[in-house]
Amino acid sequence: MSQSYLEELFSLKGRTALVTGAAKGNGAAMAEALGLAGAEVVLVDVLSRKLDETLKRLKNKGIRCWRIQADITQKSGIHQIVDRLKGLKPNYFILVNNAGITKSENINTYKEKNWNLTLKVNLHAPFFLSQALAKNYMIPHKRGVIINITSLNAVLAFPDNPAYVASKGGLKSLTQSLALDLGKYGIRVNAIAPGYIVTDMTKKSFSEKHLREKRKNRTILGRWGFPEDLAGAIIFLCSDASRYVTGDSLYIDGGWKIKGL
Repeated sequence: MSQSYLEELFSLKGRTALVTGAAKGNGAAMAEALGLAGAEVVLVDVLSRKLDETLKRLKNKGIRCWRIQADITQKSGIHQIVDRLKGLKPNYFILVNNAGITKSENINTYKEKNWNLTLKVNLHAPFFLSQALAKNYMIPHKRGVIINITSLNAVLAFPDNPAYVASKGGLKSLTQSLALDLGKYGIRVNAIAPGYIVTDMTKKSFSEKHLREKRKNRTILGRWGFPEDLAGAIIFLCSDASRYVTGDSLYIDGGWKIKGL
């Protein structure tokens, strides 16, 4: 084993990575990590201004990247992505299903529209986007990687958030299902499950001192996570360093999941 072998093992040169929800937060951090590892990166989001800002920042770091503003909850949005990728002609494709939303509300008043929207963004869109991109860009080349961003909530229930918990648990199971069905085509499918990461989604908890301390103390490492903490995991699971790993979930939670007392 040599230094060059190790560098090649983690290199993503020659690969095209598409990241949903890439305008900010975890998505932007993972897109940057993939780009710095050598991949060409396609940023997908509905937030046009933030998408432009992230695109500019990544290009300034020497990353080859493009942006697609699209609503992945709509069939038209998925068709738009497939059509836009034709010009890139990717022959080794990576899909990171990162886009997600949360709608917290008491179980007694939880609105049907919030349930439906959460499932649509967090579970339906990853399936249909995976289906479309596997069919068009992975199966023909007999290789590819799909990473679903689930959550600590995929295995642990938190209060007043039934749709989020259900959607992330479903996405974990979908990861296993896709891994089984796509493995014969040389496509690996895994999940990254973040714990409490400092993003817009968690800003309410982070801004309130008692909640911030409570969540910090629930971890083994004694701190919140940051989007950059996902960089190593995404490079590992998208590279040949994990070439014998599929259908699994990697928890980036500071040890929350395994802490008893």
